[in-house]
Amino acid sequence: MTAARTAPGGTWLITPPSDGRLEAALRAQPDVALLDLEDSVPPCDKDTARTVALAHLGAAPVHGATMLGLRVNAPGTVHGLKDLVALAAAGLRDTVVLVPKVQSARELELVAQTLRETATGVRVCALIETPRALLRLDDIFASPVLCGVVFGAADYAAATGCRRTSGSLRWARSSIAAAAAAHAIPSIDSPYFDLGDPEGLLRDAQEARDLGFTGKGAIHPDQLPVIRAAFCPTEEEVAQAQAVVSAADRAGGQMVRAGDQMVGPPLVAAARAVLDKAGNDTDPSVHGGTQ
Repeated sequence: MTAARTAPGGTWLITPPSDGRLEAALRAQPDVALLDLEDSVPPCDKDTARTVALAHLGAAPVHGATMLGLRVNAPGTVHGLKDLVALAAAGLRDTVVLVPKVQSARELELVAQTLRETATGVRVCALIETPRALLRLDDIFASPVLCGVVFGAADYAAATGCRRTSGSLRWARSSIAAAAAAHAIPSIDSPYFDLGDPEGLLRDAQEARDLGFTGKGAIHPDQLPVIRAAFCPTEEEVAQAQAVVSAADRAGGQMVRAGDQMVGPPLVAAARAVLDKAGNDTDPSVHGGTQ
């Protein structure tokens, strides 16, 4: 199995492998369209869902920049083992494989080893959703086969007995985002489950961005524009970043005042990251100069 080091950040749309769902997901153009064989499929339907999902993934046309993916069942379960065997036989290319209930690097390496001979460009990602996993983040995230992480808030809250609120989940979310940044892999925040509360989704997505997540999951295409808006720098943020970078370039890398703040290397690096995220490439000096 050969793979890039990282999976896409941005928007991940998670959907059951039902007829028409993948086509609808592709039309919404998420960064990753992920068919789910785990929570959205009851045990009696998993064999059928697996066959349908793999057929969809094998037949799906290239659709913009969207990468296709599959959330398998946990490798320590019968259906999880069946998923891996079927994936190996399918020989898929350029696919995200999201592994749930990950609690050790060994689980990820088992998945990668199973797919190594037949799959090409597969990105193995970990779903972090248990208290034990939170205590082992450094070990899990150091795995050379890991290409990205997703936070599973619902299972984590159920396992810890905490409420699924911003305050209750802040430590877990911050820990995951920080550990992912330390290992240079993308981190995707848990979906927001109230489809009738776009304002709550926006607040939740903005908080995920502020904590350092590189993207967020969605359970319906209608959530994607809100998530994109939350993660995209505002015009004011872009203007501030341009001012910081311009001041730093004029100062030749020395500490300098930009507006009402003193600007040093960390703030310049943050400003360049804002401009990169905004796709601001109109001024060559924005991306050059001394950091």
